[in-house]
Amino acid sequence: MGDHFLLNLYGCDVEKLNNEKFLVEMFEQAVVEGKMTLLNLITHKFEPQGITAVALLSESHISIHTWPEQGSCAVDVYTCGTTARPRLACDYIIKELESSDPRVTHVKRL
Repeated sequence: MGDHFLLNLYGCDVEKLNNEKFLVEMFEQAVVEGKMTLLNLITHKFEPQGITAVALLSESHISIHTWPEQGSCAVDVYTCGTTARPRLACDYIIKELESSDPRVTHVKRL
């Protein structure tokens, strides 16, 4: 059924976590890095801070929920099939958010 990566990222750049435009561009590039196909991307910015974004993929999805006040976020990268490279997308997201304490869990869906 696929690969599901759960990222709990701590020590992230606070400004990036609350920048909707940045997160959209990051998702678009993460899709390219992971050799995936983007179908749709939706975001919601909360007040006073925080963003949720979901990228619908041919291969499944990528999502993020941010807590800028804590410098943290939760990311899901789930893909099925054999052509996507979800770990490359995860590595890109970790690097772009400048997480000093990334915690990654991989679940093989069968």
